[in-house]
Amino acid sequence: MNASDIDLDRLLRRLHLPTVRRLYPELAAQAANDDMTHRDYLAVLIAEEVAHRQQTRIQRSVRRAGFPFLATIEDFDFTFQTSLKLSLLGSYLGPELLSEGRSVIFCGPSGLGKTHLSIAIAYRAIQNGGEALFREANHLIEDLCRATRQGNLREAMEPYLHAGVLVIDELGYLTCPPDAANVLFQVVNERHLKRKPIIITTNKPLASWARVLHDADLAEAIIDRVLERGRLIELSGTSYRTRHLIKGNRAAQASEVAKVSGKHRPEFPEPTHAAYSRGERRVGACLL
Repeated sequence: MNASDIDLDRLLRRLHLPTVRRLYPELAAQAANDDMTHRDYLAVLIAEEVAHRQQTRIQRSVRRAGFPFLATIEDFDFTFQTSLKLSLLGSYLGPELLSEGRSVIFCGPSGLGKTHLSIAIAYRAIQNGGEALFREANHLIEDLCRATRQGNLREAMEPYLHAGVLVIDELGYLTCPPDAANVLFQVVNERHLKRKPIIITTNKPLASWARVLHDADLAEAIIDRVLERGRLIELSGTSYRTRHLIKGNRAAQASEVAKVSGKHRPEFPEPTHAAYSRGERRVGACLL
């Protein structure tokens, strides 16, 4: 058979190589102009096919994960959230998150970036070849409590057990049903036994989980399993969502000072309230 008689387009469709099929005519012309070897031409085509498949897999996995938004670790503002260093997250951004089943609890008030960090870590796990699932804590717990009442808890748990990385977001923000500890423990325990990572975000300190989940013993057991191969990371500071208000207040204060003094910034700091009180007393003494 002559090479000119081969229906290359049909063969590439049969082999499910859409990127090679789309690019080979253009790259063939480029290869001729650049005097590329046959091997280099083939290598470029295969590399493009692999890259396209990788990107397609990532996009598909992100859709399945159910993230409320897509966040990356590169987008996180460590200059604003200074209670956390990027180096502390090193082991959670590599393949060891999945291979070693590492877990993490992000704890702190609202607006400090806990959800952003959890999504960024889960997204990096997807980039590293894994799968992820994001669920708000109240949705997960209500789903499993309902399944318990209907007698199909095991079936309902499967998605939470199958995911490579499970993100449980905002535990403690809303009131949990009475059976919360029981269903959450079953998910955490099975994932712990299978060495699968869990990422939990919460605004409640660990000491409050007994009250949040309505069962002190199971709350302790959940924390114990998550942290055996995991870490508690506590965030502090002001809310990133309201940072514009802080900047606005500072700008307004600076503007008022400038109006009074005629200078952009005061040359000397304003006296403290205590110092002002002492000065007031001294003036009063002199008047007497």
